[in-house]
Amino acid sequence: MSEDLASVAALKGVIPYINVDGAMAAADFYKRAFGADEVMRMPAEDGKRLMHCLLRINDGPMMLSDTFPEHGHGFQPSHSFTLQLVVEDAQPWWDRAVAAGCEIVTPLQVMFWGDRWGQLRDPYKVNWAINAPVRKS
Repeated sequence: MSEDLASVAALKGVIPYINVDGAMAAADFYKRAFGADEVMRMPAEDGKRLMHCLLRINDGPMMLSDTFPEHGHGFQPSHSFTLQLVVEDAQPWWDRAVAAGCEIVTPLQVMFWGDRWGQLRDPYKVNWAINAPVRKS
């Protein structure tokens, strides 16, 4: 087991596992949009889809795969969850994600709770939020 895989495997807690149509392209998109590092990729037997992919984004793991409707796992767009990135400086993360092709849902702004926050939707219909504490002098 590689050091990267071992360190990710040792993590506890809830790890997002998303299913999208076009997981190979989505993994590459997440590299461009969110600076993801790919830890492992397991193609499906058809060679066109991913059975499993493990990424690391902002030092946290995220897993994804294609949907497999022939096995009862068809695509359902994200509508009841948001993947939230908590970062020190939201602007460079925001700019990179928008430049890569994320749609702005809620502009990046200081919110009533005091953090800078905005929401995006990626081309795979997954909702993302970028959150950074506002530094007080």
